[in-house]
Amino acid sequence: MGRIITVCNQKGGTGKTTSAINIAACLALAGKKVMLIDLDPQGNTTSGVGINKHNIKKSTYHVLLEELDIREILTATEIKTLLLAPANLDLTGAEVELVSVLGRENRLKRALLKEKNNFDFIIIDSPPSLGLLTINALCAADSVLVPVQCEYYALEGVTQLVNTVNLIKNNLNPDLVVEGVLLTMADFRTNLTKEVVQEVKNFFKDRVYHTVIPRSIRLTEAPSFGKPIALYDKDSLGAKKYEELAKEILGLKISEISLDNSESEELSEPT
Repeated sequence: MGRIITVCNQKGGTGKTTSAINIAACLALAGKKVMLIDLDPQGNTTSGVGINKHNIKKSTYHVLLEELDIREILTATEIKTLLLAPANLDLTGAEVELVSVLGRENRLKRALLKEKNNFDFIIIDSPPSLGLLTINALCAADSVLVPVQCEYYALEGVTQLVNTVNLIKNNLNPDLVVEGVLLTMADFRTNLTKEVVQEVKNFFKDRVYHTVIPRSIRLTEAPSFGKPIALYDKDSLGAKKYEELAKEILGLKISEISLDNSESEELSEPT
């Protein structure tokens, strides 16, 4: 049976969508069958894998309103074993239209029941908020992956997210667990990054992934070309780090990351 992982942080700018795209892509390139679900009305996950969100006629909006089965909206990507459930601005209306519907928080979970066995992994990109769309993503998930940016206010809002996860676990989805905490946008040339890494590890302990995602020109460029980093520049540091992260998720052993300047070498990489 496939694993459903929701990538979630209500704080914007943490690398949530970048991580959802690249985790899904790396798992697919490792030979796994993967469904990537865009549950953010901004549709950045959709455009980030090369699908024009403005041309989307069937989206996750129609799935949440139970107008279409999720298999009817799945779209092929450049990676053969990676399928996308796309989103666009129509999804903004879902929260309003579902507000008075009984069992509204389980719409996505019900939609995935028939498809879960057909995939090794289902990766859900949730919006940067704790509204009904995110609650649907958490109710449908087996686990939640939390990206945390290496900045001064790194843990700001994470406590609120943990409280929300616990509320979902206690009331709606008793099997929900924290898959892991992913440190992103790290610049190991600064003491701040090292301090934040240590602070997050002290807070989340063994839930923190060994892999740390660096600040990266290539990772920033890739979405504008509609490609995961593994297709845009497979030899870049960002691509190597997401490949390492995929191995961690698959349970493969990797050596612990060292905190040195090599993690930031790509910051000055020519474009």
